[in-house]
Amino acid sequence: MTDISEGQEEAVYRIGDLAEEFGVTLRTLRFYEDKGLLKPTRAGVTRLFTKRDRARLKLILLGKRVGFSLTEVKRMIDLYDPHGKNDAQLKVALSKGEAQMRVLEEQRASINTAIEELERTISVVRDMLKEAE
Repeated sequence: MTDISEGQEEAVYRIGDLAEEFGVTLRTLRFYEDKGLLKPTRAGVTRLFTKRDRARLKLILLGKRVGFSLTEVKRMIDLYDPHGKNDAQLKVALSKGEAQMRVLEEQRASINTAIEELERTISVVRDMLKEAE
């Protein structure tokens, strides 16, 4: 974290600070900026990210980790109103979260089935090798 100007009260982060903290590349952060997901200010050529940008990045990475597209993540984040109750954002997040949970549960069931089939196949192959000895 870096304090760039003496009069600035809010903590700011340079691009390298966030990249290191979250284990992403500088290019990734620039890409998120190009897509409108992050909106850093600039001091000359230096990108300065606020605590809000940091929180947005955390949400972006969480969304990606659970399978949301960047477009879906952006829609949910953009609904945030710093001066409101954010009911709309919460309802959309809940709806999308529940839908994604169903998708992930289906994927888990499919993976579990594949693992069971592979375990049976491996067992048969082991038995065949034992018989051949």
